[in-house]
Amino acid sequence: MSLGDQIARNLPYLRRYARALTGSQATGDAFVRATLEAALADSELKQSLEGGRVPLYRAFNKVWSSAYMEAPQPAASDEHEGAAQDRLKSVTPLNRQALLLTTLEDFSPEQAAEIMDISAEDIERLAQEAVSEIDRESATSVLIIEDEPLISMQLEDLVTSLGHDVCGTAATRTQAQEVVAEKTPGLVLADIQLADGSSGLDAVDDILAISSVPVIFITAYPERLLTGDRPEPTYLVTKPFQEQTVRAAISQALFFGSSRPLG
Repeated sequence: MSLGDQIARNLPYLRRYARALTGSQATGDAFVRATLEAALADSELKQSLEGGRVPLYRAFNKVWSSAYMEAPQPAASDEHEGAAQDRLKSVTPLNRQALLLTTLEDFSPEQAAEIMDISAEDIERLAQEAVSEIDRESATSVLIIEDEPLISMQLEDLVTSLGHDVCGTAATRTQAQEVVAEKTPGLVLADIQLADGSSGLDAVDDILAISSVPVIFITAYPERLLTGDRPEPTYLVTKPFQEQTVRAAISQALFFGSSRPLG
């Protein structure tokens, strides 16, 4: 497989990671572009990418670590991206990097350690710090849009165990509309393929037309969303999922989004 093919295969997932890390599609994509440009300009770096996914993420991490604070940020395309950029100025996201790499991206602690150029023990410590930060997040109300009852119940149990309230569950776009008519959620967890053939994407569009809330897509078909077309989701979890992965995504979404507290 050529180097170009290797990078193309892994690029959608690097973009997913970059967006989850920054809380912004524009900023995340800008860092991915900077990584590719750096590889084109540096033959040694370019050659290292032949090793597959870990070297690609390692190259991204070097660009992120060395350039984030100094790099000019793209203009925010919406209020959430603007808020994300403002908050990132005062945040050192090492713990979030460790957690996202070992959950959302499913790297082992040893692989994440190679990417971040620290020890596996440090990765585990940073990830645990991130979990503690999650536990300190303000509670919000969550809408679960999922047509598989067992998965819906699993998500409901997870959400409530984190101290959040489930304002409703929906298996169709119509049911989601009915829940939102009663109460606007502060966070949405959504599948994209629903029971009656309706789309979770359309259900989310309905909600975002009313109020700007963070959304996490949970789907068995991530390739349908990671196409390079805009807009793409910032938070995307692949089924079957680990609960820790959903937990990490919730932390990121609530950190960067303007979630509504209960009450």
